[in-house]
Amino acid sequence: MLAAGEPELVHALLLLSYPLHPPKARTQLRTAHFPAIRIPTLFAHGTRDGFGTIDEMNRARKLIPARTRLLPIENAGHELMTPRNRSTLPNIVSGEFVAFVEAHA
Repeated sequence: MLAAGEPELVHALLLLSYPLHPPKARTQLRTAHFPAIRIPTLFAHGTRDGFGTIDEMNRARKLIPARTRLLPIENAGHELMTPRNRSTLPNIVSGEFVAFVEAHA
């Protein structure tokens, strides 16, 4: 929310497991500030995250007028890191973020 109010603070956002809504409370969306986000935003989100499905995240991203991208993390919940991806996930996410930012630099 701070970056939405003061976009000059950062050049891009990396949002890890953004809690779109509380689990089992899909109508309580946490997106009121999304239309104010004016900087590129990359979401890394688990395909089994109870705080928002991939489809819900894609719909929510449309509220942001800046460039966005969603990096789905297969078979991950809200914690993102699993025993299977623990050794590769940090490099994947950081690499995707660097590529996302540099793509329009």
